[in-house]
Parts: sequence; C-alpha cells; structure tokens
Amino acid sequence: MRAPLPVTASAAGTTTAAANVRAVRVDETFYPSSDGKPMAENMWGSRAIVNATVDIEAAHPQALVAADILVYPEEGNRDNKIAPDVLVAFGLGTESRSSYFVWAEGKPPDWVLEVASPSTSRRDLNFKRDYYAAMGVPEYWLFDAKGDVFARGTPRLQGLKLVDGEYRPLEPRLVAGERMIRSEILGLDVRVDGELLRFRDAASGKDVRRWDEVRADEEQAIATAEQAQAAAEQARAEAEQEAAQRKAAEALAEREAALARHESAQRKAADARVEQEAARAGRAEARVAELEAALRRSRAGTSP
Repeated sequence: MRAPLPVTASAAGTTTAAANVRAVRVDETFYPSSDGKPMAENMWGSRAIVNATVDIEAAHPQALVAADILVYPEEGNRDNKIAPDVLVAFGLGTESRSSYFVWAEGKPPDWVLEVASPSTSRRDLNFKRDYYAAMGVPEYWLFDAKGDVFARGTPRLQGLKLVDGEYRPLEPRLVAGERMIRSEILGLDVRVDGELLRFRDAASGKDVRRWDEVRADEEQAIATAEQAQAAAEQARAEAEQEAAQRKAAEALAEREAALARHESAQRKAADARVEQEAARAGRAEARVAELEAALRRSRAGTSP
C-alpha cells in the first residue's frame, strides 16, 4: 500500500542535509496549517509526544524538532498531507514553521515518531508506514505509550529503517537488562521508560536529561546557593560578633592596663612620700641628737 497521492520525485528518498533556509518560497495561505484533529486522544499520548519532543531537542538543539505539524510532500496539492506526532529534520535550522513543505525544505523529515492510540494504531502500522516510506523518511518509529493498543506480543516500541524504499526493523539489544533500539539518524538509544520514551546518547552512554530532571537540578542548585548564602551571612555575622567581642576585650584590657598603670604610679608616689617622710624623720632625729650633745657639753662646761 502506497501513499494515496504521489509525492514529488525530487523529495522522495532524499536524505541529504538541506540548507538552513527554504529553497523556494511557499504561499502558505494556500495550505492549511491544521487538520482539525487533536494532537493526542489521551494524556498517555500527549505526555509521550511532549516528552519525546523535549528530549530530542535537548539532545539536538540545532535540529528542527516539531510535534503535530502538517507535512506536505507534494507542491500544489493541499489535500496530500500528514501530521506526524513528532518529526526531526537536520540542517534546516530551528525557526518555527506553520507547516513542513518537503519541496521547499529540500528533503523529507529525517525521523518520524507516531504514538499509537486506539483509533490510529492500524493506520500507524500500515498506511502511515507506506506513506512515510514513499516520502523517503529514513526512520519511522512507533510507540504504544499505554501498552494496550498494539496486539499482544507486539513490542511497545518499534524502530524502522528505510532500505530500498521499504522499512525494515531496527534490531533491539539488551543493555543492562533493558531493551534498547538504536536510532542511527538521531545517534540515540531509545527504550521504554514506563509510559514515556527514554533517550540515551549512543556515544557517551548517558541518558538525555529530562526537563523535570533539569528543573530539579536547577531548584537544587538554587537551594544550595541559598543555603551557602545563608551560611555565609551567618559566618559573617559570627565574625562581626567575634570582632566586636575582641574589641570589647581589648578595650577592657586597655582599661585594666591603664588602671594598673595608675595604681603603679600611685604606689610609686606613696613610696616617694614614705621615703621623704623617712628622710625628714632622719634629719629631725639627727638634729635632736645634735642638740642633746650640745646641751651635754654646755652642762659639762658650767659644772663646779
């Protein structure tokens, strides 16, 4: 089964990177930017779509990553369109677009994800598979977020690679007991993580950090900075208190030293007075002794 309407010959199978600007101008008013359908039928689907979009943007900030944007593969045919849940295109810049026009961008998307819902799962597995193959999308991925849409025994995550115009499964592998599929286009290993997809950098082996993890780290960094600031302010207050206590102790020591100097001066003055009194007493005693001696001599000279 192929796409119901033909894609442009120049677009089909194109995988080389295009310029960062569109090759041609497009009268976008001719092509509707909405198909009137919701992005997802339930929260499982919407969360999986938003999570995949944000994670891939984090891993490839220079890539065009879009959710639920209409793709027009055929110039002049406004009825031939499709809205992938998530698409990724490299080499086109990150400027926002109302729709994705394959002939204007110079190539089809490099990577497409469809998150299955009860009303779209059969279409995702059949019609869209053929449609994206006809368009020339190198990798097509499917994900059953809730785990109850695909038939029993069908893996919840499937990655398909375009080979000779047809999609062939990308083989999963076990890493630390987890089933992963490597996207050659994204350079990421992809696995199911609960109701979401988890992406891991194939080169570093580290998971792409999710927005909630980044936010938690930022909040922790803010809390740590606030704690550090509070500790610094407390340390500064304690240092100021210690400095004030040292100044008070130094002032007290200075007062005690001044008092000690004053008391020492007083003692020296008292000692000097004592010495002066002792000298006067000595002189008085000597004078008395002289007078007594003179009196004795006088008496001895007048006696018969």
